[in-house]
Amino acid sequence: MVASRSRSNSLVVPQAAQALEQLKYEIAQELGIQLPKDGYYGHMLTRETGSIGGQITRRLVQMAEQQLSGKFGR
Repeated sequence: MVASRSRSNSLVVPQAAQALEQLKYEIAQELGIQLPKDGYYGHMLTRETGSIGGQITRRLVQMAEQQLSGKFGR
């Protein structure tokens, strides 16, 4: 029996796609990384794409922590 796989990187809130895309470009600019205009990332270094992804994750965790601290303050 073969287990069916679902995409683990699909968005829970599809409407967030545009905001995440904007965040990606902002972070790339902050890091001094030029994103390809054609959308093909195959020529980029793994280090560059990893840096962008890591910063996105840090920023999203920070946003969540701020929301939670406001909602569930000490």
